[in-house]
Amino acid sequence: MNRSTADARTEISMIPGIDDPRILRGMEAQLGLRRARLDAGERPLGWKVAFGAPAAMHKLAIKRPLVGFLTDGALLATGATVSLSGWAKPVAEPEIAVHMGRDLRSGADTDSVKAAIAGLGPAIELVDVDRPPDDVERILEGNIYQRAVILGPCDLSRAGGVVDGLCGHIARNGSAFAQTSDPQALTGELIDIVRHVADTLEGFGETLRAGQIIITGSIVPPLWVEAGEEIVFRLDPASSISVRFATKDI
Repeated sequence: MNRSTADARTEISMIPGIDDPRILRGMEAQLGLRRARLDAGERPLGWKVAFGAPAAMHKLAIKRPLVGFLTDGALLATGATVSLSGWAKPVAEPEIAVHMGRDLRSGADTDSVKAAIAGLGPAIELVDVDRPPDDVERILEGNIYQRAVILGPCDLSRAGGVVDGLCGHIARNGSAFAQTSDPQALTGELIDIVRHVADTLEGFGETLRAGQIIITGSIVPPLWVEAGEEIVFRLDPASSISVRFATKDI
């Protein structure tokens, strides 16, 4: 960060719902990791939120979801096969990806947030729970367990963050496993998530940019996965994406 920790603490205390020194320390470490990856040649892809369900926020004693980052180094094509060799506790999370069409600064009103959203699409995030799930600072400094992400196409008819009629269907090894007709039930409203990301980033000297995506949290309880499995996520009426897990190193 290009300012003192004291200045950062003052700014963070002004962000609604974020006045927690664990978050300040964790985000400073996390964004340092992001800068190192970008300096090494990765390109920014966007952001992620996690622990947004009320029970999760209560357990961690936080007021808003945690924010992490995505780079193109984590991006996989749909249908990819992933080796879980060396993973501690692998998890797949079917999510809605918000595709940003405009930059968004902190303090935006609802109309401005909606105007900045170009569309929505499906995403599957892969995470590895390799550190205590109750230590906010360590979770953040490890980029909230992020390992990979699969993205589907952006549905431009969902500009403004319209979720009406969206239904999520998850199949596991060819059989129906979970579904929801309320994709915001576990995550909170997408408009609020996007505003929260913009507010948080600006407090740490970053900006939510046009062309970036935000994956907004699992729309069903996260899936603990094993080698040999396949997960298919269909976001009706948008599109379908999938990922396989290898039975051996690839």
